[in-house]
Amino acid sequence: MDDSRARTPVGPPIRTPVAADGRLGPADEHPGLSDAGYLRRRHAIAARARGHRVGEPSAPVAYTEAEQRTWRTVHRELWAAQAEHACRAALDARQDAPIPADHIPQHAEVGSRLRELTGFDFTVAGGVVANKRFLGSMAEGWFHAVQFVRHPAVPLFTPEPDVLHDVFGHGIHLTAPAFADIYRMIGRAAMRVDDADVLQMISDVYWFTLEYGVLAEGGTPKAYGAALLSSYGEIRRLHRSDVRPLTVDAMLTTPYDIHGYQPVLFGARSLEEVTDTLHDFLERLDEDSARRFRRCS
Repeated sequence: MDDSRARTPVGPPIRTPVAADGRLGPADEHPGLSDAGYLRRRHAIAARARGHRVGEPSAPVAYTEAEQRTWRTVHRELWAAQAEHACRAALDARQDAPIPADHIPQHAEVGSRLRELTGFDFTVAGGVVANKRFLGSMAEGWFHAVQFVRHPAVPLFTPEPDVLHDVFGHGIHLTAPAFADIYRMIGRAAMRVDDADVLQMISDVYWFTLEYGVLAEGGTPKAYGAALLSSYGEIRRLHRSDVRPLTVDAMLTTPYDIHGYQPVLFGARSLEEVTDTLHDFLERLDEDSARRFRRCS
């Protein structure tokens, strides 16, 4: 996952579901961030990615029955929530996506299907990945994905990406050429620059589009962002979000916190509008862009 997800810009306090019934509270009350036993398991799985080079095979994980139950629970709830709240492009893509109902797929299982369809594959991540590596790898068809499973006590939402997020969100995207092309476009821009502030600008527009983007369909916001597609709690709350018109300037000046429900989303009329908006921005980026946008740290 990219290091923008570790960045918490100044903004209103974020509210995170901290119980199975959806009760909201501070992010540090979520058991995925506070349960010592869960964190030991999460860290043990994440440690397997230490020293991993992009494109090397991901070692398989022996998931526990409890983790498999979490997958099945989320699969059942997400399948229904997506059917109601996801955009048509995402629903069309998931028809071909490698998302088994009965077990957590290994990276090799997901990757073999993605390669057939768009040439993408998963490469393993244990946690935060630097923007240059995370974003740039997408130019070559690699997406950094984790292998650990969200906390079973609050399966409707995870405050950090887990295997469910990566398979149900990015796995759906990378099944479809139209989405895969956006990933590659972002990756090419990241490969072209080295300035940390410019890379963060790319990461910010990635956040508000490929993670949290929505499309207007029939006058109703429908999710296409991977974070929304993988959270059956948040995708059902789209009507409570402040959905603003998609502009780069607005995305670059809107604060966000990665650990909870997002109060501000950006909507487009079509996936083509998203592609065109990002293309116009990314093609103009160079090492001096942060200064021009007043984004220098």
